[in-house]
Amino acid sequence: MQDRRQNTRDKVLYGGVAKSGESDTAKDCVVRNISEKGASIEFSNVVRLPREQISLTIARKGRSFLANIIWWRDNFVGVAFSDEPPALPVSDLDERLRKSEAKKRQLQRRIKELLGEG
Repeated sequence: MQDRRQNTRDKVLYGGVAKSGESDTAKDCVVRNISEKGASIEFSNVVRLPREQISLTIARKGRSFLANIIWWRDNFVGVAFSDEPPALPVSDLDERLRKSEAKKRQLQRRIKELLGEG
């Protein structure tokens, strides 16, 4: 099979989050290789993504990319990065903070239950 990539890709294992603009659904993924122009990502199971674009956030790189889906097979997807800047924030800190605060409230309720205060 002929490799049509313009840039060589570096093999990596980065955690990522892919969001589709239409439904704003976020799915965790693993970036398997990356270059300046694109990446290959893997999801834990078979996914349905829009044919157009997704936003790919890679926290370890501190970057978000607007990406066009070039191909997918089962749970593997190949994307080409768009020259447009992504509309989403680069940091996933807000999302992690929201999850942390929700978990804290859940633990506080459980402690009250165990102490008989709830």
